[in-house]
Amino acid sequence: MPIKKSELYTSLWASCDELRGGMDASQYKDYVLVLLFIKYISDKYAGVPFAPINIPEGASFRDMVALKGRADIGDQINKKIIAPLANANQQISQSDFPDFNDPVKLGADKEMVERLTNLIVIFERKELDFSKNRAENDDILGDAYEFLMRHFATESGKSKGQFYTPAEVSRVMAQIIGIRDARTSAETTVYDPTCGSGSLLLKVGDEAGTPVTLYGQEKDAATSGLARMNMILHNNPTALIKQGNTLTDPKYTLSETALKTFDFVVANPPFSDKRWSTGLDPLNDLYGRFHFGVPPAKQGDYAYLLHIVRSLKNTGKGACILPHGVLFRGNAEADIRRALVRRGYIKGIIGLPANLFYGTGIPACIVVIDKEHAASRKGIFMVDASQGFMKDGPKNRLRAQDIHKIVDVFTHQLEVEKYARLVSFEEIERNEFNLNLPRYIDTQEPEDLQDIAGHLQGGIPQADIDALQPYWDLCPTLRPSLFSPLPRGEGPGGRERPGYFQLSTSTLQLKHTIYTHPEFATFLADMQTHFATWRTKTAGTLKALGAGFAPKDLITALAEDLLAHYTDTPLIDRYDIYQHLMDYWAETMQDDAYLIAADGWRAETYRLIEKDKKGKERDKGWACDLLSKPLIVARYFAGEQAELERLTAELEAVSARLAELEEEEGGEEGALADLEKVNRGSVAARVKEVRGAGEKRGKGEEEKGEGEKRREGDEEMGELAVLEAWLALNAQESELKKQIKDAEAALDALAYAHYPTLTETDIQTLVVDGKWLAALEAAVQGEMDRVSQTLTGRVKDLAERYATPLPEMNAQVAELEAKVNGHLERMGFAWM
Repeated sequence: MPIKKSELYTSLWASCDELRGGMDASQYKDYVLVLLFIKYISDKYAGVPFAPINIPEGASFRDMVALKGRADIGDQINKKIIAPLANANQQISQSDFPDFNDPVKLGADKEMVERLTNLIVIFERKELDFSKNRAENDDILGDAYEFLMRHFATESGKSKGQFYTPAEVSRVMAQIIGIRDARTSAETTVYDPTCGSGSLLLKVGDEAGTPVTLYGQEKDAATSGLARMNMILHNNPTALIKQGNTLTDPKYTLSETALKTFDFVVANPPFSDKRWSTGLDPLNDLYGRFHFGVPPAKQGDYAYLLHIVRSLKNTGKGACILPHGVLFRGNAEADIRRALVRRGYIKGIIGLPANLFYGTGIPACIVVIDKEHAASRKGIFMVDASQGFMKDGPKNRLRAQDIHKIVDVFTHQLEVEKYARLVSFEEIERNEFNLNLPRYIDTQEPEDLQDIAGHLQGGIPQADIDALQPYWDLCPTLRPSLFSPLPRGEGPGGRERPGYFQLSTSTLQLKHTIYTHPEFATFLADMQTHFATWRTKTAGTLKALGAGFAPKDLITALAEDLLAHYTDTPLIDRYDIYQHLMDYWAETMQDDAYLIAADGWRAETYRLIEKDKKGKERDKGWACDLLSKPLIVARYFAGEQAELERLTAELEAVSARLAELEEEEGGEEGALADLEKVNRGSVAARVKEVRGAGEKRGKGEEEKGEGEKRREGDEEMGELAVLEAWLALNAQESELKKQIKDAEAALDALAYAHYPTLTETDIQTLVVDGKWLAALEAAVQGEMDRVSQTLTGRVKDLAERYATPLPEMNAQVAELEAKVNGHLERMGFAWM
């Protein structure tokens, strides 16, 4: 079975995290990611001549499996697996790998053996056979590596998670530096001076239209090893990653006094590095990086930015993630900022949401550098994207729509109110070269002001109605249908009050009035037609997919087409529509696409086999990943499903009556009160007792009076009726459960037997029309409902807010107070 991305990622993380125990995540990740790396290169390159990675005989993952359970497993992994791999490949070294024989980290003796053995078992699973993974162009393994790194970064806590730049931020940086539209080749160079695990560098490489040459430097030895492995997993085995301190010991130089320069440079350096100058004499820097000024000794942000500027060619472009403080801090940093602005090097600044990064919660920004057009630059393009994000556990995260909006606006230099604008150098100079974004972009939303006159005298203020102008622009006659001027006599002194209105319908009828208004109904119908047009066009494209297509290319094309289709649609934010598609892709469609890319349009069922702790297998039914049972049932067995639903509804009704009877008769004097347990056996036994008691009473009737006989008989008959009613309902419930079980089994068999009869066209129709596009249509309809409900909710709020003016409210209070006082006086309470 092909690897499903979502299952691969989550199962790997769950399994590895379970085995971690008390080990620090920042250390445990090294072992997990190395095993993933060795498994991948073994599956892909073992026995392959002229492969970019050489797997020596006896040093593959298969040989590692043979070490499971051995007392010296850690030492043997070091000597027989890692050492030969490092010796056979220039790209990697022994220092890139953690020590698999470290008792401090892995535990001693039996604990180490069990932990390493269980880790190897995780990667032995059949679904992790990467040699059979045919969707190689989509970097399933590289993405899994990144997925694990992101989770380890989340678990590692402050400072220890700095090895990883969030993928969403990396995508923004990769796209805004312009490498996609540049004329690239293998000669094009991309450099990250603080590359961490290499994710940012790889994202830039992915954006290029052709393969480019990647360079990176990382201070931490273990992290630089992760970066080298990451390059190989992402099919960039020739990328050059060097270990060392970029500021004190830059590894990419042309001479002792000249840095190597690059076409593109990106970086996410440590924020406000307090030790940046240790071992460095900035005033006498060999490479001339600080001629714009020397950063403060305890604030190294500009040291990294100046290194980037010096490392760029005269036509080079770069982007660097820095804390917001670099935009406004004074003294030496202000001098450096002024010099960079005057040289025209800063093309733009993008403010990001707080709490995105794993090493810190403070807000950061992306400073975009462009040397090529520095001389002709007229200002700095500023974007405040701080409000666009989603919560993701303890961190914030950019959504797909946030990324796309940032890139669109920045790339096309679009001026968007409260979001982005080009700020002239003259304006910046008037602000003394302070680049703090709030000085130039006001992102504050207007307050929902309370109108005092409206509260005192009644009436909805015209200003609040005017604020809904986008709706009135679309539906000009809807406004007068909802609001009318206050009639004469409603204002003070009997005069009409201009600027205040009343609702023309009741709040209960408000939704109906809006939805049935001809103009609004036309808008809703037009939007449904608008989606139907895209749906029809897209269905053909999706059904034409075949084995071997690239899923990432598919979603990119689909998303761009949907985004373009919803450009300039009224009341609908096209980025919200885009987000619905991207969410559905992540939840469902991505896995389907990879299945089709691997095997074509095949809907094959498979048994769900589970093993218990003793290793005994149990058949838990069947499934089909591409076409689930409900889709088949809805399309081909609607009648059987309807009958099953009818039986289920009938069962629910009977169960409800049974529960109601038990509730009523379970009290002290109820017919079921004396039963220890209310079940069929105990109730039937009680029926037998009651009937037996009646027969006995009949034989001894002579001694009792007529009244006592009648009373006892009535009680017994009442109890018997309740008990027999319970038994009847219980029997009906049991019968219905049996019928439902039989119906479910029959329907299950019908659906299971139908899969082999499906043609490719049937599968395409069910997946594309009945699953993918139906889900997207429902999501888009939900967006339409949200737009409609926003109008309805706001109008209702305004109507209720000003429905009761102060004099009327005071009168109501006085009336209620009088009633309360009257009640108190009648009760004998009186006071002055």
